[in-house]
Amino acid sequence: MADLAAIILTYNEEIHIGRAIESISPIAKEIIVVDSFSTDRTTQIAKERGAKVLQNEFVNHSKQFQWALDNAPITSTWIMRLDADEIVEFDLAQEINAKLPAISEDIVGINLRRKQIFMGRWILHGGRFPLVLLRIWRHGKGRIENRWMDEHIVVWGGRSVAFSGGFADYNLKNLSSFIDKHNNYATREAIDVLNQRIGFSPLDADVHLSSVSQNTSIKRFIKVKIYNRLPFQVSALSYFLYRYFIKLGFLDGKEGLIYHVLQGFWYRFLVGAKVIELEKAIARLTDPDAIKAELTRLTGLRIE
Repeated sequence: MADLAAIILTYNEEIHIGRAIESISPIAKEIIVVDSFSTDRTTQIAKERGAKVLQNEFVNHSKQFQWALDNAPITSTWIMRLDADEIVEFDLAQEINAKLPAISEDIVGINLRRKQIFMGRWILHGGRFPLVLLRIWRHGKGRIENRWMDEHIVVWGGRSVAFSGGFADYNLKNLSSFIDKHNNYATREAIDVLNQRIGFSPLDADVHLSSVSQNTSIKRFIKVKIYNRLPFQVSALSYFLYRYFIKLGFLDGKEGLIYHVLQGFWYRFLVGAKVIELEKAIARLTDPDAIKAELTRLTGLRIE
């Protein structure tokens, strides 16, 4: 077993948490679940499966994960971020157990290749595979970005390598849950877009090529410097057409059509619409504290 601690954030994930823990147990000597006061059996299942359970009030994923890094009693050399609806596949588990103990001291981060499973189908096209994400890092050499959405692990003090084994985002909940979740995500991302435009809170600018995966760095540059500056009516439609036709998303069948329309068009369109709605609401405000207070009132999020 690798000298690895896995951190999993949860809120009402009884459908997923047992599966996630089962997939990570062969490689992690520590499994830490940080729960946002679930009302279902999430914490009970996690404890039954041998995980250490901590609870903390949720603000956003970034703050919750950083709280875990700052407060969890981690003794392992390496830390892994795993979402509750993700699973580590057998080939990646073997690779981690084989390679991690002997890895060079100058390596501080490990990039993994994530699959997207939607309605039981592996979404192979549309630029969705592989999604290369930095998910394992050396203890004391990484933190989470301070963002409302699309946060990534930032590492320092060495270089990163990639493992080839697979892990998968495989959510078992229904389409209504998918839509509700992405509606909430859209509000958070709209906050981030507004902050990039008017700067009512400090921006986390530490993401660069050496600190995250190359995939993440390039996508972030395109998103911030080009995509977010276009009219959302143009950018959302263009992004969908790019994914569905140029990146061959149509090859993913009817499940792929549903996924690419919802995640590649509807979600992006919704973010743009929410940006406009919130921009209008704060148009007359100039004081950063007043802006944050009004955004808190409108969204229900704690804009600190």
